Amino acid sequence: MTRERQKRDILMRLKRIEGQVRGLQKMVEREAACADVLVQVAAVTAAVKRVGRAVVQASMEECLEKSERETGAKKRESLRDLQKAISQYMDWA
Repeated sequence: MTRERQKRDILMRLKRIEGQVRGLQKMVEREAACADVLVQVAAVTAAVKRVGRAVVQASMEECLEKSERETGAKKRESLRDLQKAISQYMDWA
């Protein structure tokens, strides 16, 4: 998948999440049942995690392509940056 395609996919997912969050706000405003709200919160959480995985995947592909062109310290620095990003994501997820 091209970077542009990955970017479009991630943005589309984020727009869907935005709509889900607006729906959640409306549910809370009209005092929907707790169970219904929690189901939607779980759906939003899962969607956000899928976006995170898509971003990690895109970053890995970009980093690997970049590291193929680099050598030595630059390559290690790129890989450390990727490791740091993945570690931060894993701590959150």
